[in-house]
Amino acid sequence: MNVLVIDIGGSNIKLLATGQPERIKIPSGSDFKPEDLIPLVKDATKDWPYEAISIGFPGVVKHGVIAADPVNMGKGWMGYDFQKAFGMPVRIINDAAMQALGSYEGGKLLFMGFGTGLGTAMVFKDLILPLEGGHLPFKQGTFETHVGNAAMKKVGKKKWKELVYQTIEHFRHCFQPDEIVLGGGNSKYLEEIPDKCRLGSNKNAFTGGFRLWEREFKI
Repeated sequence: MNVLVIDIGGSNIKLLATGQPERIKIPSGSDFKPEDLIPLVKDATKDWPYEAISIGFPGVVKHGVIAADPVNMGKGWMGYDFQKAFGMPVRIINDAAMQALGSYEGGKLLFMGFGTGLGTAMVFKDLILPLEGGHLPFKQGTFETHVGNAAMKKVGKKKWKELVYQTIEHFRHCFQPDEIVLGGGNSKYLEEIPDKCRLGSNKNAFTGGFRLWEREFKI
């Protein structure tokens, strides 16, 4: 099966289909709506053969449907019918969960994505468990307000890294994973990788999108 993977982000939309050597990147932004996405994707991928689509979305997805509009993009995402718009089967999953699935090598995996905010998800065998761990309370705020991009700019990289390492240990203690994958654009600033952790790759989002059609998962 040829699958198109759409990785939706607040700054860019990244596209890759089965057998294609290079991904395509499309700018998004604070006013970006699903009605903007559909024609741009169709046009950008018009020479790619595919018969199914995976979408990684930066927000809550329940039963394959977007449950709320994201804070960093436009309106209209909640409940949007992508299957009807694209005219083919579509599977939607939280973007951190898609990264987690693409990173999975066995056991109980916890994914932590340090980027604009903190994306979290777990995978165990055929179970994909999206989490909203970044919104859990931490100090005088949440984990996300302490380790997100805005926090790094506010407190500096040295203090930010200390908070990241604290966050990793809190999540390790809470979720008891066999392995932690550290992803997101800011994980590259971590010179020391804690025990039983490894750095992820943004390519894993595409791997997760392809895997989503290889078998049935419980989400």
